[in-house]
Amino acid sequence: MDLYFAPLSCSLATRIALYESGQSAGFHQVTLSTKRTASGADYLAINPKGQVPALVCDDGEILTEGSAVLQYVADRAPDSGLAPPAGAFDRYRLQQWLNYIAAEVHKQVFYTLFSPAVPAEAKTFAREVALPARFDHLSAHLKDRAYLVGDHFTVADAYLVTALNWTAPAGVDLKRWPVLADWHAVQLKRPAVARAVGEEFALRAAA
Repeated sequence: MDLYFAPLSCSLATRIALYESGQSAGFHQVTLSTKRTASGADYLAINPKGQVPALVCDDGEILTEGSAVLQYVADRAPDSGLAPPAGAFDRYRLQQWLNYIAAEVHKQVFYTLFSPAVPAEAKTFAREVALPARFDHLSAHLKDRAYLVGDHFTVADAYLVTALNWTAPAGVDLKRWPVLADWHAVQLKRPAVARAVGEEFALRAAA
C-alpha cells in the first residue's frame, strides 16, 4: 500500500491506524497548495479531487475519503480491533462517529476556520456556535468512556485525536472542555499515536 498524505492533516489518522495495526505502507508527502508530491509528481493524477488521504492498494485500486480509507485499513487487520466486524451493531456506531467527525467537526468547524476563502461571518459562527456545540457533544459522550466506540481504540479515535490536534493552531483552548483535553492527552501517549504525530510534526517543521 501507498499512502498519500499531508503532514498533520486528516491523513494523519490513517498513519495512526497503520501503526496501530502493524501494517506497512509507503508514504508520499503531498503539498496541497501545489498538488504535487515530494518527488514533483502531479498528485491530481492520483486523486483528481486534490485532497488527502489517498491510498493506493496492493492491487492498484485507489481509495479516497478518510472514513473509507480508515475502514479499509482496519479491515485488513481484523485482529487489531480498529473496527468492529461488518454486520455488528458497533460497526454502525463506528460509521456514525466517523461521519460526525468528518462532517460536523472537520468540515464544518476546522475547514471553515482554516480556509482563507471562507467569509469572516462563517468563521465567527464556526468558532462561537458550531465548535462549542460539537465539543460539548463529544465531551458528554466521552465523560464516562475511554473510547468513542466499545472498549478499545478504533479508527474513530484515530480521527478524533487528529482533529483535536488542530485546536492549538486554530487558537482554540481545549482546556475549556476538560474531558476532551484529558482524553486527547491520554491518546497522544499511545505509542502508535505518539510515533505518527512526532513524525508528522517533524515533517511540518522541516517544510
